[in-house]
Amino acid sequence: MQTLFQGIIAYPVTPFTAAGGDVDLPRLRQLIERLIADGVHSIAPLGSTGESAYLHDGEWDAVAATSLAAVAKRVPTVVGISDLTTAGAMRRARFAEKQGADAVMVLPVSYWKLSEEEIVRHVARIGDAVGMPIMLYNNPATSGIDMSPELIVRIWREVPNVTMVKESTGDIQRMHRLAQLSGGELPFYNGSNTLAFAALAAGASGWCTAAPNLHAGLPLALYAAVQAGDLPRARELFFRQLPLLQCLMKGGLPPTVKAGLALRGFDVGTPRAPLQPLGEAATRELAAVLAGLAA
Repeated sequence: MQTLFQGIIAYPVTPFTAAGGDVDLPRLRQLIERLIADGVHSIAPLGSTGESAYLHDGEWDAVAATSLAAVAKRVPTVVGISDLTTAGAMRRARFAEKQGADAVMVLPVSYWKLSEEEIVRHVARIGDAVGMPIMLYNNPATSGIDMSPELIVRIWREVPNVTMVKESTGDIQRMHRLAQLSGGELPFYNGSNTLAFAALAAGASGWCTAAPNLHAGLPLALYAAVQAGDLPRARELFFRQLPLLQCLMKGGLPPTVKAGLALRGFDVGTPRAPLQPLGEAATRELAAVLAGLAA
């Protein structure tokens, strides 16, 4: 299976209506249109940014189908299909494949601590359920599971569908180790916003980020500068956008992105409880950062 993804992989939020908190599918289509018009290289609905964990199955299906129809194969898509149960993740993976996704992203999620064998089996069964590439996703901060580089490379070797990995621990040594253990053959993607420059310079195939919801130009320019081998320019671009990336990390992705979109005149509602809207002080800080980027 060929890896389709490189560059800036944008994670849209899931808009909710202001009144009842229902999924706002027309607004979702508009948001995806904005991201594609801004030039992102791929779209990744239903990740942490998209509040996938807070959607019931009917909503999840509607967001997946609407997102894929809105993209309409103009750029590659990778759909987050994570679920506590293997059966639930398999169902979502099959649904995404049927709707036209180019790949699915698998984040093993745990209530009970999973053994390495249970993680391998979980991913393998999802791989057996679909005939498309899988992006394995390591984010212990949200999933409760930390997959070592050794385990990730083992899964890559044992599960044919697993063709890439998103690494979000924020540890650049993990990425170095993935490259070392796989002989440079396993494409890895950065999922830690404030590590973007270091990860791309270390050979990451792309950057999975919610930042393009608020400013696509700087992430795209950073990636282009690294690809061109202009590391001084890339470093300059990174530090210019670093205050925004720090806001995203500090305030949390759904609250911060939704507040930022509202500041830019594009209301997508508030996060779903138990998440809360961004606080007043953090919103003022974000407004100042966005104004600085626009200057």
